[in-house]
Amino acid sequence: MKLKLAAALLFLTGAGANAADYAVVHAGRLLAEPGGAVSENQTVIIKDGRVARVASGFLGADDINANADDAVSVHDLKSMFVMPGLIDGHVHITSENNPKGRLQRVEMSEADRAIAGAGFAKKTLMAGFTTVRDVGAGSSDAIFALRDGIARGDVAGPRIFAAGAVISVTGGHGDGTQGYRDDIAELLHSSGVCDGVGECRKAVREQVRRGADQIKLTATAGVLSNTAAGLEQQFFEDELKAIIDTAHSMGRKTTAHAHGVNGINAALRAGVDTIEHGTYLDNESIRLFRRNDAYLVPTILAGVTVAEWAEDPDTFLLPPQRAKAAEVGPKMLDMARRAHKGGVKIAFGTDSGVSKHGDNAREFALLVEAGLTPMEAIRTATLAGADNLGKSDVLGSIAPGKYGDLVAVDGDPLTDITELEDIDFVMKEGVVYKDK
Repeated sequence: MKLKLAAALLFLTGAGANAADYAVVHAGRLLAEPGGAVSENQTVIIKDGRVARVASGFLGADDINANADDAVSVHDLKSMFVMPGLIDGHVHITSENNPKGRLQRVEMSEADRAIAGAGFAKKTLMAGFTTVRDVGAGSSDAIFALRDGIARGDVAGPRIFAAGAVISVTGGHGDGTQGYRDDIAELLHSSGVCDGVGECRKAVREQVRRGADQIKLTATAGVLSNTAAGLEQQFFEDELKAIIDTAHSMGRKTTAHAHGVNGINAALRAGVDTIEHGTYLDNESIRLFRRNDAYLVPTILAGVTVAEWAEDPDTFLLPPQRAKAAEVGPKMLDMARRAHKGGVKIAFGTDSGVSKHGDNAREFALLVEAGLTPMEAIRTATLAGADNLGKSDVLGSIAPGKYGDLVAVDGDPLTDITELEDIDFVMKEGVVYKDK
């Protein structure tokens, strides 16, 4: 729907030193706190990018105590369903898998990656995802530059929490040099690769020094690494504990890529905050998740995507990748179903970069297929997503003091969750980026 500019009131901008920017949103139906009730005919007042107040009825510019030199815009969403901006807790925003991916690793500079990432970031924002966690990207220069450029307003994109380089064992998932000539592999060497307790501590500290918001580690082998190393545990227990304890001592949350059950359980015992994927979790895993109050990010869409690639006779996957994709992909939906039934906390994450950026919302229907209600699925990408990032004070709901991040659709996602695959309105920190 088109923003009704005729209904928008714009006062003088920037005339006074204390001038404020207000966005007044008239919501026909408002899900301010997912899990709670949907309210009708509400006004959300956003001041300088943060929610100032949520009020019943449709308030006008004269009702919000704005000064004469404040800028006030009024947005008519009276016919729409409005909810908090969405959070994807697992993306790789500076890349997207494709048949030329291995060649691009040696062709593209970090500047190239940042420019590509800007395009992917815009697609992600237009899909309604106003916040993402990037869980690992090469040497990290590109992701940090993109994160900071978005924060400054130079580039349109979601708010990014970046993990920097993935913490990985030599030759493990996250190393990324498998199959390249030794001299090329040396050029591609990541600052996150480490072996032994001392090196692991240093690798974590190096990511923090470079600006990482969170720490990502690979507790097990992975599907898309070019090696026939299975899918089980790669770090030893003392290394896992060193990584996680070091990150926590420096104020960073930790998340572990983990498919095999031994790696899942070892990471949980070591105190990891989140498990990504979790393909082979068992009853002991579920007990550890609940005991530690840890999150699972199931990335079902990634499983569907790699399974489709494995079935394609013309697939670009290399033989070790194809074998693992065929094994893992079909298992992830049932894994999420068992985890949800077992009471594991689930946060939304897609592994976009494996799947296409901008298609993130396809994960919602898969979560519902795994047994979540539409409301529960929405909660994974709002309140649970914020808690998973340690950012519940500023994200996850539409409440005073939180960022003015709103999305809206014409239909009712509580009746048809696929409504979220076609977001009609996107606002981030009070600024409209999409309105159709």
